[in-house]
Amino acid sequence: MTARKIIIDTDPGQDDAVAILLALASPEDLDVLGLTCVAGNVPLNLTTRNARIVCELAGKPETRVFAGCDGPIARKLVTAEHVHGKTGLDGPTLPEPTMPLQDQHAVDFIIDTLRNEPAKTVTLCPLGPLTNIATALTRAPDIAERIQEIVLMGGAYFEVGNITPAAEFNIYVDPEAAKITFACGAPITVMPLDVTHKALVTSPRNEAFRALGTRVGTAVAQMTDFFERFDLEKYGSTGAPLHDPCVTAYLIAPHLFQGRFINVEIETQSELTLGMTVADWWRVSGRAPNATFMGDIDADHFFALLTERLARL
Repeated sequence: MTARKIIIDTDPGQDDAVAILLALASPEDLDVLGLTCVAGNVPLNLTTRNARIVCELAGKPETRVFAGCDGPIARKLVTAEHVHGKTGLDGPTLPEPTMPLQDQHAVDFIIDTLRNEPAKTVTLCPLGPLTNIATALTRAPDIAERIQEIVLMGGAYFEVGNITPAAEFNIYVDPEAAKITFACGAPITVMPLDVTHKALVTSPRNEAFRALGTRVGTAVAQMTDFFERFDLEKYGSTGAPLHDPCVTAYLIAPHLFQGRFINVEIETQSELTLGMTVADWWRVSGRAPNATFMGDIDADHFFALLTERLARL
């Protein structure tokens, strides 16, 4: 089988970094056409820096990295240094990147790629706020029918929120962008908190990364060590949830996940529930389904896959 062509839209973030590393370690499964960066976990100047650091850590400096939107469509940017540290990639000490940013804007790259590649052969993989994706869909509505699939990390249903009582961070940062994306008509698969909070880096799983004895294994262990301190304090969990690698793992091994094809709407008006993914899990609304919302993950095999692939880098 030929590798699936993907664009990773990202705001690294330690878990974004692991998702990118998994994709770059899996060339037989995933052909990474480029990384498009967006403001989210940290501002754009840091997400573009971090994306290039990760590519160089993977030994893939030829990967194209594009700077995209520096703020949400209609709101002030909310960031998450309280989770990811002041750089967004706190934990390991990694050298500053030397590879260049591409000159083209990320949104233009997304549009041009979808128009120039054969229809329904490019998958978009948003790991952060959906600003770049929605801006591309707004500027070029014709691309929606050319998208093979949008596989994103965001939202929740039973777990509800992690940045407000009702909203998950990626959707909350730019709910207008999420609303545009979920209404675009392309096939959408969602990795919500309900799944990602089952992908916990327990001590044995983190030691497996460290035991690889490589720069990548050590860096990933240090990233999750740092990331974990927030989740231990907030949730009392047994480790840090690896949210974003669920996206790339799904593209490689979809059988590790289970979900439902349901209707998902995005709240953009309410002060209390702004950014909520109103997921009709029980199909009671009568609204047409528009997204496959995942509900479960085989966490042991997920971490086995992740560790095996990271060992290649």
